[in-house]
Formats: sequence, structure tokens, C-alpha cells
Amino acid sequence: MASRETHERLLDIAVEEFGAKGLEGASTRSIAAAAGTAMSSITYHYGGKEGLYLAAADHIARRTAEEFGSSLALASEKLPEDAAAARALLQRMIADFADKMVSPEIEARSLFIVREQMRPTQAFDRIYGGLLGTMLGQLAELVCIATASHDRYRARLLTVTLIGQVIVMRASRASCLRLLERDQLDAALVADLKARIAANIDAILDSIRQEPA
Repeated sequence: MASRETHERLLDIAVEEFGAKGLEGASTRSIAAAAGTAMSSITYHYGGKEGLYLAAADHIARRTAEEFGSSLALASEKLPEDAAAARALLQRMIADFADKMVSPEIEARSLFIVREQMRPTQAFDRIYGGLLGTMLGQLAELVCIATASHDRYRARLLTVTLIGQVIVMRASRASCLRLLERDQLDAALVADLKARIAANIDAILDSIRQEPA
């Protein structure tokens, strides 16, 4: 029987292969060979390519939960009731998200997720049904608290714009670097971007508090 390490390696490679080539273009034979396991192992454990694809989505959801666990734990037990505390937690969660978006370690997962964002399948339901959906929901609740508003639709609209300025660092990296006249996303540039995002969040929350209910 294959070890847990072999299964993890197989799923890591599957995420990379599916992210680069999509479900149709990926080869389970190539995935098995790269993982050093037999094709029969994929059939036995996952039933074939489609099953492996869904397992890869579950793998992404698990890895994301592990990486965002610390910031999510801050909001999972009880959301703060104080507007200032809610703002601080929201800022921290988005800062953690920004750190992950610029990490080269999530390159393969990002490609997989972007494909699912553009053309969602059952795999997207598994990814969103994990920590991603929970985190977005908590961010929207924190927006409500930080702005003293019960308008959850407006809070969700605002959440979309808040995370958008972080996702652009991954989804449109080449365009961002070209505009900024930089060759790479180095530590100094990441710090500048995070500072700008934090300032934007404060400005947006302040403007929302001044809007009529």
C-alpha cells in the first residue's frame, strides 16, 4: 500500500499538472510517473482522472486551511463586537492573504484555482466549501462590525473589492510589474503594496461609516 507521503506527493503533482494543463490536457500516466507510483494506484484510490481532479481540489482546500489556520482561528471562536477590534482583525486577515498571494509556493494551486474561477466545476465547490468560503464570509461579517452596518449585501460587495486588490498581485502580476517598472515582486515592493492596501482598507471603511444607512 502506498504511504501517506506518496499520496501527498501524488496530489501535489496532480495539482501542478491540472493547474498547468487543465482536466482535459493533463495526463494521469505522467502524474503517476512523476510521483513514482503505478497507474493502478490512481484507479484504485480515485477511480480515474476525474476522481483525482476532485481529490486535488480537496488537497488544495486542506493546504489552504493549514496555511490560513492562525488568522482564521482568531475569528472562528467569536467575532469581535468592537468596531476597532473588527477592523484590526480584518486588516490582519487580509495582510496574511497578501503574504500568501505573493508566495511562490502557491503557484501551482493558483493556476488550478484560476481555471476553476473561470470555468467552475464540482472542484470549485470543494475549494470554496473549505476555508475559502468561510474566510470570505468572516471578512464580510467583520466589515459589518467595523462599519456598524447590518447591510450584509453591501458588506459582501465591499469584501469583493477588498480582496480584489490582493488577488491582483497574483492574477495580474505581470501587468502590475510592468506598470510599476519592476522586474520582480521583491520584499520592498511587497511591503509597499501591503502598506497601500492597509491604507485603502482604512479609507474605505471610514467612507462607508459616513454613508447613510
